[in-house]
Amino acid sequence: MRMMCYIDPGTGSILFAVLIGILGAIRYVIRIGIVKLKFMLGGGRVTDKNTEEIPFVIYSDNKRYWNVFEPICRELDKRGMKVVYMTQSPDDPALTNPYENIKGEFIGENNKAFVRLNFLEATMVLSSTPGLDVYQWKKSKGVKCYVHILHAAGEVVLYRMFGIDYYDALLLSGDYQVDEVRQLEKMRNLPEKECCVVGLPYMDEMVKKLKDSGPAEPHERTVLLAPSWGPSAIFSKFGGDIIGKLLDTGYHVIVRPHPQSFASETEMIDKIMKMYPESDQLEWNRDVDNFEVLKRSDILISDFSGVTFDFALVYDKPIIYADTEFDTAPYDAWWLKKEVWTLTALPRIGMKLTADKMDSLKEMIDTCIEDPKYEEGRRQVRSETWCHYEEGTKRTVDWLMAKYDQLAKESEQVVNK
Repeated sequence: MRMMCYIDPGTGSILFAVLIGILGAIRYVIRIGIVKLKFMLGGGRVTDKNTEEIPFVIYSDNKRYWNVFEPICRELDKRGMKVVYMTQSPDDPALTNPYENIKGEFIGENNKAFVRLNFLEATMVLSSTPGLDVYQWKKSKGVKCYVHILHAAGEVVLYRMFGIDYYDALLLSGDYQVDEVRQLEKMRNLPEKECCVVGLPYMDEMVKKLKDSGPAEPHERTVLLAPSWGPSAIFSKFGGDIIGKLLDTGYHVIVRPHPQSFASETEMIDKIMKMYPESDQLEWNRDVDNFEVLKRSDILISDFSGVTFDFALVYDKPIIYADTEFDTAPYDAWWLKKEVWTLTALPRIGMKLTADKMDSLKEMIDTCIEDPKYEEGRRQVRSETWCHYEEGTKRTVDWLMAKYDQLAKESEQVVNK
């Protein structure tokens, strides 16, 4: 009789991590042996460097983060830094980027990508992906410094637990984020990471693009509904009824679900789209780049999606945020036992939508657009979470280049001892 063996995903992840650890240890021992052999054959000096080492790596787990890294790549290219951009998306724009010094490399998906990353030889790795050394993505002994950069305005503590614990350095956008990181480090007895407030390069880029594009064309009042995904998101809490209420306002309505909803919540999204098909008043938007849809919308309704701050702070327009009873339990914010910064910022830039206010959506929309207190609120929030306005790319690359030079000098000193 043939026996079948089932390994649940959690156990599979652990076994994969153990296997990677064993292989990594074996490779490390072999590498040390080779270095020692070269040392002896070279009369007490290592005569050449490890030719496998890559000076600078950018790692992205999805093509949608090219907008985060593109301005940084452009500036690194101008300064002559050789970069390998590793991505898990076979159609990532980075793979066909126009920059001479930026080489795109598709490293596969899932475990295939992690095998490449976990044995990496590089001076620096820059990434916006949380969870380093927590799940399958393990720190390689061949990498000297792992640097995390934000891909949204807001807390660094709204990643899943331990999301940034094992990075060596963090590039942040506000002083309050540094304070939160230091609190977590003390609570978990972790060494202090290098934290540098550099701003938000991708949002600076959006501002420049918005200025260059000129004013929006005249249009009827337009409402953009852009929920996140998961059990705490708008559609999970309110269902599709919110679309019906928006149509009752008489305003033009654009619905732009989170891309992950089409993969993880297919049944729910299909049901809502059938209930509310496209019409002259309603459109469903799935553009890869959200620039145009944000520009032509007058107000945004969302939950805890990162697009909330993009819309309010870059486009300088009001928002309505859904009361979805956000649960901090799975996130680093839970450890701080205080109200997260985002929840202090939202009331200053818009109004809260609760189930009992659904019939008042039109009045809420009009108030948010016309009341000047929300414009002042956006100015306050922008100053708190977006430091060094329009200087983010330069400050980011200045820090990266300085850190790289430091690491290169330290390596050279070790080799020449």
